[in-house]
Amino acid sequence: TTTATKTMRVDRIARARGRRPRSVASTSAAAEGGASANDRAANARDARDGGDDENDAFEGWAGVRAHGGRIAPEGEGEGARAALEPGLYLVGTPIGHLEDVTLRALNVLRCADAVLAEDTRRTAQLLRAYSIRTPLISYHAHNEAQRRDSLVERLLAGGALALVSDAGMPTVSDPGTDLARAASEVGVRVVPVPGPSAVLAALAGAGLPTDEFTFIGFPPPKSGARLKRLKSFARIRSTLVMFVPPHKLIGTLEDAIVAYGDRRCSVCRELTKVHEEFWRSTLSQAKEEFERRAPRGEITLVIEGAKEGADMRDDDDNDDDTAGPATSSVEDALRALLASGVSPSEASRTVAKELGIRRRETYSVAQRLSEELKR
Repeated sequence: TTTATKTMRVDRIARARGRRPRSVASTSAAAEGGASANDRAANARDARDGGDDENDAFEGWAGVRAHGGRIAPEGEGEGARAALEPGLYLVGTPIGHLEDVTLRALNVLRCADAVLAEDTRRTAQLLRAYSIRTPLISYHAHNEAQRRDSLVERLLAGGALALVSDAGMPTVSDPGTDLARAASEVGVRVVPVPGPSAVLAALAGAGLPTDEFTFIGFPPPKSGARLKRLKSFARIRSTLVMFVPPHKLIGTLEDAIVAYGDRRCSVCRELTKVHEEFWRSTLSQAKEEFERRAPRGEITLVIEGAKEGADMRDDDDNDDDTAGPATSSVEDALRALLASGVSPSEASRTVAKELGIRRRETYSVAQRLSEELKR
């Protein structure tokens, strides 16, 4: 084992016990040149907080003991950190801008026994920005099954753990739901610490009705399943909000046009970040716009709900394979595709396939609508 590796291991244990670690960066000072002491310390913490499980503080918890309503490292004196009531704290973190974090969230992150993070490297940046040195433990989709029981035991012993995701509220389209459920089932207190939300930020800035909305989460990645999922919300009059990966935006817009017709929408990108954008128009124009320029960054898509008196299929019709779609749905889907530059032939083929009807039933309609659009 190299000297650097041994030093990092000693530092990791020291941090878990609340003591000041040695300077891990000393072994690489020559390589960093004139870097400041703070920079070297930051690099050392980055090395400790790498994304893999071997570089977090999980194994350093062997010597903890119950102390004043929380789990305190051996050797920690009274009042070293403010006591935090035992329980699992679901802490909302910034979705982009670090200054969006709440004072309560910072206090919980500072006073918890450990912070369970989806990506320890990303969370380390937030903690470092506010001089918080609480040990980090990786907790994500690939290790939650192995770590859940041990963490529940810590909570039952009187521990106070903070759970965070990469951005926003944990457990909401993010890891942590299983741990929150397991903790609550054995009587552990589960405490939400609200914070920034991409859903609410997008809804507030989209320019669409906000009195009622439905959050869809991430639609299925494959078109067939995604279209079926979107259609299930076709009759809902509330504004629809969903998360869309940038490489799935065009396909999602195409499926939304088929499911809803050409409704108003807002493509909300990089919320609270330097390149924040609210692109407001219709689904067909959004498709045309982002075919012209490739979408980048994290995207929240907001679509207006069904209008009062809209000609929608009954719920029972959705389960009847023999029932055809409403004429207005066919025309809306065709009109949206034609308006985005698709030929009548291609538009009729696409709509027929997506709606499960014969192409001859859509082709004549596509030809008629094409002529209307030329006038």
